Amino acid sequence: MITTRRTRQLAASTVAAALGVAALAGCGSSDDTSSGSGGTKGSGSKTVTLVSHDSFNASKDVLKQFTEETGYTVKVLKSGDAGVALNQEILTKGSPRGDVFFGVDNTLLSRALDSGLFTPYEAKGIDRVAADTRLDADQHRVTPIDTGDICVNYDKKYFADKKLAPPRSFDDLAKPAYKDLLVTENAGTSSPGLGFLLGTVATYGEKGYQDYWKKLERNGVKVVDGWEQAYNEEFSGSAGGKKAKADRPLVVSYASSPPVEVLYAKPQPAEAPTGVATGTCFRQIEFAGLLKGAKNEAGGKALLDFLISKKFQEDMPLNMFVNPVVKDAALPELFTEFGATVDSPTTVAPERIAKNREQWVQSWSSLVVK
Repeated sequence: MITTRRTRQLAASTVAAALGVAALAGCGSSDDTSSGSGGTKGSGSKTVTLVSHDSFNASKDVLKQFTEETGYTVKVLKSGDAGVALNQEILTKGSPRGDVFFGVDNTLLSRALDSGLFTPYEAKGIDRVAADTRLDADQHRVTPIDTGDICVNYDKKYFADKKLAPPRSFDDLAKPAYKDLLVTENAGTSSPGLGFLLGTVATYGEKGYQDYWKKLERNGVKVVDGWEQAYNEEFSGSAGGKKAKADRPLVVSYASSPPVEVLYAKPQPAEAPTGVATGTCFRQIEFAGLLKGAKNEAGGKALLDFLISKKFQEDMPLNMFVNPVVKDAALPELFTEFGATVDSPTTVAPERIAKNREQWVQSWSSLVVK
């Protein structure tokens, strides 16, 4: 079961305390995140139901504004990790549990589209959304909502103490100077692990990625099940890792992890204790779509419009630790000061991922999973 990306980043947000979530197993929980009486579902309902993975989060004031502007109250039905949530919608296709589905990313997009889950809808304001995130621009079955970059993070203190330059690229990670320093997540059980694998496929090609992983394996890469273990137990640069006396100064995480280390530290440091190897990044894009058979189609369309509004887009970074897709949405100062800018992340077309994902993961597993 692949665990959601943002759950892991949310876990990072409480690295100093009680955030951990890595392997999300719960399904079917619901959370009414907006005030108001709502109403029964059906024609004329004033409740719009958003089906999501467990990591969806938004400020109450922002959802209250949606209610004030549209008359609709948002109900969030959280359904486990992204893969589980998507599976449930596929099983109930045509009789969905809600009106809008949020959280399918580019690694699962083709599967969702091929299953015919969504009613096409061109959201208002879509022209303000970055063109390179609009992977279904011709048919508008899904609307891009956010992006995030899976990247190797490094422990600044470790490399300063060793007088060793931190790695910057995939190639660097296989060099003898970084032997036994990297921990990554299992590509078969973890979204960041899968993203990191896809980054190596994009960089080295169908045949070259296997040779690259052989080099990493010989260079002592450690593989664990999920992000929480990798980041909070094995990575020496995180608050959790310090408490656990972790000994790996390199970890597969996110470009937004350093700001989180600052945000939840007491007192807040003047500089993030961790950095990002920007030459190791894979771009994830998350989407939302109007579910086919939605009982409140009008409310669903209004919610999709709102999800790409400037108000919601600017609310996301410090709630879900992701980047907005709308061009005029501003990032909070915490992100701009402490986060990493990834100018050229690797990507793989969703159709190619859908066709090859299982084979790539199986080949990877045969090389590095003991």
